[in-house]
This record gives sequence, C-alpha cells and structure tokens, in this order.
Amino acid sequence: MKKPVQIDTPFITLGQLLKEEAIISSGGQAKWFLQEVDVLVNDEPDDRRGRKLYPGDTIDIADNGSFFIRSNQTETTD
Repeated sequence: MKKPVQIDTPFITLGQLLKEEAIISSGGQAKWFLQEVDVLVNDEPDDRRGRKLYPGDTIDIADNGSFFIRSNQTETTD
C-alpha cells in the first residue's frame, strides 16, 4: 500500500521527499542515496534529487516503501 504524502505547495522535490520521510537525514545525502538505491517515479527510474513531484505522482523506493503525493491545497478554477 502506498503511503500518502501531503504537501502544502504545488510540488515537492524528490530530495525533499526523502528527507521528509526520514529515509535520509540531510539533503546532502540525497545525491548519494539516489545513485545507490533504485527509485521509480510513476513507474519510471529516476535519480534526480531535484525531480519535481506533483499531486498524483507515485514513488517507489527499493527497501523503503511506496508513496503517493497528495495536495492540501484547495483547487480553484478561473
């Protein structure tokens, strides 16, 4: 089961997600972590710590779990 990750901004970066979910302890570890561990974003391999994750994106991190990005922002249409 995918764990929902609530965000209050339009997006979160992959590096921020790793830190927020306590998978890494500092942002500086993200580059190393992503070189060593398989990460799938929407079923595609990705190793960019700056990858923007938007509501609806799914992230699978080997040996660390699966996540689903959700927004706390209310949708408005013009």
